[in-house]
Amino acid sequence: MGRRVWGCWQGVLSTALLYGSLALFISILHNVFLLYYVETFVSIYKIDKISFWVGETVFLIWNSLNDPLFGWLSDRAFLSSPQAGSQITNPEVVLKRLKALATNGPLFALSFLAFWVAWASPGLQFLLCLCLYDGFLTMVDLHHSALLADLAVSATDRTRLNFHCSVFSALGSFSVFLSYSFWDKEDFYSFRIFCVTLAAFSVLGFFLVSRMLQRRFIKEIHPKQDDASALKELNVGHAPLNHPEKPVTIGQYLKQLSRHRNFMWFVSMNLIQVFHCHFNSNFFPLFLEHLLSDNISASTGSILLGISYIAPHLNNLYFLTLCQRYGVYQVIRWLFMLKLGLSVAMLLAGADHIYLLCVFIASNRVFTEGTCKLLKLVISDLVDEDFVVNRRQQAASALLFGMVALLTKPGQTFAPLIGTWLLCVYTGYDIFERDSVKDSVSGSHVASSSGNPPLRLGCFYMLVFVPITCALLQLVTWSRFTLHGRKLQGIKALRQGAQQGHLIDVKAI
Repeated sequence: MGRRVWGCWQGVLSTALLYGSLALFISILHNVFLLYYVETFVSIYKIDKISFWVGETVFLIWNSLNDPLFGWLSDRAFLSSPQAGSQITNPEVVLKRLKALATNGPLFALSFLAFWVAWASPGLQFLLCLCLYDGFLTMVDLHHSALLADLAVSATDRTRLNFHCSVFSALGSFSVFLSYSFWDKEDFYSFRIFCVTLAAFSVLGFFLVSRMLQRRFIKEIHPKQDDASALKELNVGHAPLNHPEKPVTIGQYLKQLSRHRNFMWFVSMNLIQVFHCHFNSNFFPLFLEHLLSDNISASTGSILLGISYIAPHLNNLYFLTLCQRYGVYQVIRWLFMLKLGLSVAMLLAGADHIYLLCVFIASNRVFTEGTCKLLKLVISDLVDEDFVVNRRQQAASALLFGMVALLTKPGQTFAPLIGTWLLCVYTGYDIFERDSVKDSVSGSHVASSSGNPPLRLGCFYMLVFVPITCALLQLVTWSRFTLHGRKLQGIKALRQGAQQGHLIDVKAI
């Protein structure tokens, strides 16, 4: 009876649906983590300033390095010599990633729980919790992202997989709205129970979905196992793949990557994108307070915040349909042009149009975050090009995703540093000084007479000039990216030809 029920559920749930649901089990925890972990340690555990900054500094280093480290540990076998790695087939690669998700997913959920109970001194717990949590999050995110490149090659199938991820990520965002009902710094018990419930749901989800995907995949590829030896004779175009005699070292891989021009242009564009996304997140409350607080109610401000949080996931569903019709490259280019056009229009309109400001502040974050949601598709295309150009026996998907993260995550640090510096230089307002708030609000005439604009005008100029600058730089770098159109179709055809008979067909499953 149990097997029949299990088989029935496997028949109803598609592979794309199961793959997308993994994003739900990540987002319901990560959204709550981002919103509450700082407040928990500062207001409840009373961490001191030095311990907080030491923990954040170590976390920054660990957060940047663990992506390529775990990617290399995961994919180094795929870069080995034929003697060591020729028996690794694409189905086995997918199964390896699913097993990693089945193990690391529940551990990620358990590491999430470590934040909400005091079990060590605040400084030590802060440092250990951040590194432990980010380590498991990186493992889960790397393997989940790499599956996008390993499960399918065609743009249509990858877009469909990403579509389901967006739907479930949007559903996961509702955990933030539910959390407001339980968050109470004076009585932390209810919030702890809420977090335990979320973690239990995530553990169960990772275990069941990973197991269902493994069973379905094994069942689908079982008739093809006799053909696995054909990988030894793969052809790219009409020339045989000449594998290196020795395993590819990390130094050789980095040298290959440095010659990958499309990768370098993409990373340049993505670094600016990461900076802009985090700039919007970091200064969203500041813009609400100093540009809109005197003209809108608190409930309207919370609605704007909620819209900017969940709308990118929903908006991405429409962007993905455009990607199927016009291609990812073109859609991203349009979004950059839209960002530039809206910012210039807002600059010309001025800071006194309150409702226009509301729309711009929300839409700026929605479209910027929406662009970020599409970039996994581009990275998956870069995986294909790396596979073909370097004639690999297997695509090093997780490693490439990790290298992208290594080179773009500094944008997370640049955003608050450059933003606060610009604000201080331009208006004289120091966000870390309590007295500067009073001075900037009550003494705006003094600021004007000293050559600095008042705080409200300074915030407005930051709001419009940062996206204008980012959009211009991104349009320039994105114009140098050539992996689209006929070239992209040719790369995909070569990879599909190389792995014919061994690449999973999502539609068939």
